[in-house]
Amino acid sequence: MARRYLKEFAGQTRPRLRDVVAFLTHDAGFARVRRLLRVAEWVSEPQRMLPVAAAAAWGVPEIASVGALTEWLGVRPEELEWFADLKDFNRRSGVGKLGHYTYRVLEKTSGGVRLIEAPKGRLKEMQRRILAGILEQVPAHEAVHGFVKGRSIRTFAAPHVGRRVVLRMDLRDFFPTFRAARVAAFFRTMGYPETVAARLAGLCTNAVPARVWAGREVAWETRQMYRRAHLPQGAPTSPALANAMAFRLDCRLSGWARAAGAAYTRYADDLAFSGDAEFARGVERFAVHAMAVAMEEGFDVHARKTRVMRQGVRQRLAGLVVNERVNVAREEFDRLKAVLTNCVRHGAASQNRNGHAAFREHLLGRVGFVESVNAGRGKKLRGIFERIVWE
Repeated sequence: MARRYLKEFAGQTRPRLRDVVAFLTHDAGFARVRRLLRVAEWVSEPQRMLPVAAAAAWGVPEIASVGALTEWLGVRPEELEWFADLKDFNRRSGVGKLGHYTYRVLEKTSGGVRLIEAPKGRLKEMQRRILAGILEQVPAHEAVHGFVKGRSIRTFAAPHVGRRVVLRMDLRDFFPTFRAARVAAFFRTMGYPETVAARLAGLCTNAVPARVWAGREVAWETRQMYRRAHLPQGAPTSPALANAMAFRLDCRLSGWARAAGAAYTRYADDLAFSGDAEFARGVERFAVHAMAVAMEEGFDVHARKTRVMRQGVRQRLAGLVVNERVNVAREEFDRLKAVLTNCVRHGAASQNRNGHAAFREHLLGRVGFVESVNAGRGKKLRGIFERIVWE
């Protein structure tokens, strides 16, 4: 039976208790003798880290028990259980003050809604600890440029400059796609015991209570998607976890792109492929295959946002133009320049039409973005910005 057990589970992610019980229940050899067996002695020993081979070199901290996890996070056991919320009390509670998140519902231009789920202070501290201590030890795929140190939106777009054709695809509802069970499985991949992995996943996922949608017309499918525990868009741990769990997707798409003579990069839910004559001849067929790969990996491609952009049109990726070099679109530069100029002439308050609480920082961030893409244009905008008189 031990040999059969090893054959079933060796080399895989650490099995859950219920998987082990299911194996024993259905093992024919064990079934023949189980009534003849009795417990001679209960043997207990500390659980050990059991990472898969690929994760053995990641250097994540060893946390082999729930007690060790509370010490590592610097919380009391009851605090850990409250914030991990494995029994789903938070979603079922009708009292907003007891919730661990604040919510902001944004209307999408393409229809539907995007929900920003921002963790409250204490939980955010714990998530930042998990991010710095565990998740940042996990290497990102070479094609991933979003939320990775040393990479940016510019490095995402740069491989596609001056190509004959650029293919852009978009993954629908990227963060909610990752369910709590998938997150827990990833922590078990690192070697954490099931009890530890479940609580780490609980700290990094959220199930949205029904009260968030009160007074809004939201599709039933959307409510159900957010109702189940998932990666919240707004938590500091979500980008790193999403990148890590999309590793297989990136491997497959990178392989498809190389076979087709194309380059591939990903920035969160934005996928970009580009190539020259060979790729241009079969780009539509390639798009269908890429969509199928994404669906097999559990993602939903937003078909209406898929674009095939040849050299005769403006090739845009994540708001940047890549026809000849990575650059900010001219109309966006002109729009920001006009806003800054009007701030100088008429005062900053006259241009804060969307009511930003920190309008100065908002404009400074936009200027900084342009500087990171095109230093020359950014220098012009910063010169105007520095002439603004702030009350």
